[in-house]
Formats: sequence, structure tokens, C-alpha cells
Amino acid sequence: MPASAQTLEWLLDSDPAIRCQVERDLVGAPEEVWQATRERVATEGFGAALLAKQDADGRWAGGAHFPAGFFDSDEREEPGQPWVATSWSLKDLREWGVDAAALEGIVSRLAESCPWEHDDMPFWGGEVDVCINSYTLAAGAWLGADVSRLAGWFPAHRLADGGWNCEAEEGDSVRSSFHSTLNAVRGILAYGLFTGDLSMREARHGGEEYLLERGSCGGRPPGRSWGIS
Repeated sequence: MPASAQTLEWLLDSDPAIRCQVERDLVGAPEEVWQATRERVATEGFGAALLAKQDADGRWAGGAHFPAGFFDSDEREEPGQPWVATSWSLKDLREWGVDAAALEGIVSRLAESCPWEHDDMPFWGGEVDVCINSYTLAAGAWLGADVSRLAGWFPAHRLADGGWNCEAEEGDSVRSSFHSTLNAVRGILAYGLFTGDLSMREARHGGEEYLLERGSCGGRPPGRSWGIS
């Protein structure tokens, strides 16, 4: 159902991170229009605020996927994930359309300062969680990091039904998760779009078929509308 004129007006009167996507995906504005809006994301609103919270060593909140001290019982006040550490911040900045140039030098800084909470694994190599690895794959491709380990990890860790599940690495599930698979497909798609490397195309298509079989994708595999098969 098309958005009403009133809804579009409301969406356009918003932060550049939202407005640029509305201009591109809903309004059909010329590329120079939404690109000009996207260029403002790093200096205004949500994007500028998140960039300002980056630590001097390149991290956010002092941690890779969790803030520093999160697992210290004396510091942890509430259960759940606070969504503010490095992996989440990079995911948001990328999805908001921030130019990678705004994070110059971050690849080497994170390689030095930001091991994963799981076994101190190197940041750009990812770890064992599918969703974490999907964010890292996309972020690395966006920023120009070497994420070759992850390019091999996803095909190797697909389950028999075609998708992925974050619980599989712990031996807790042999059935794919819709959410984990969706994250994997989106991460692989972003990797292909940023790098032009389609070596994981078969794995992505298998994940897309799994999502369609689950009946929740509205009949269109993710990514086909972006001109990448």
C-alpha cells in the first residue's frame, strides 16, 4: 500500500539518516538528491551523534559486541543487550549510509584494540555467532577490511535445511533460525555489493530459499531488487 502524502511529508521531515532512504526508496528522488542528503549523515543528527561517541582507540563503549565491564556482576545493572558497543555502532552507521571515509583509520585501530569477547578472537576475522559475523562481514566490506575468513565461514556453517542458526555452534539446534538466516543473507548481500565478490552467491540463494519456504519474505528474495543475482 503506497504511503500517503502526509506520511511521506512526515518521513521527509526527519534525520538525514532516515530522509535519504525515504528519498531513494519511497519518493524515487534523483540520485543526486538522496546522495546529497546521505552526505549529511556523518555531520548531522543520528550519524554525527554516534560518531562522536567513538572511543579514541576506535571502539564504542570499550567493547566489541558488549560494553566494557558488561559481564562484571558489580557493573551490570540490567539484563539484556545494550546495543551500544562496536559491532552495533558500525552496523548502524553503515545502514544509515555514512561514508566509510568518515571512519578513516578504523580498520587498523580495531584490529589492534578490539578482540571479540569470545576467546579474544581478532575483530575482522569474526567469531562463532552467525549474527555477529554477518555484521562484521558487511562492516568489513564497507570499510575495506580483510574479511576473507568470513567469506569462507558462511558457506561452511550453513545447516542442512539451507539457513543458519546462532545456537548451532553450541550444539543446541540443527534447525535454521529465520532471524539468524535473514542476518546472514543481508550480510552476504552487503559484502557482494561493496566488493563485487559473488563467491557466496550459492550460499545466499540457499538462505533466501529457506526464508521463502518459511513464508515470511513477501515473495521476493532479499537483494534481487538491488541488481545483484
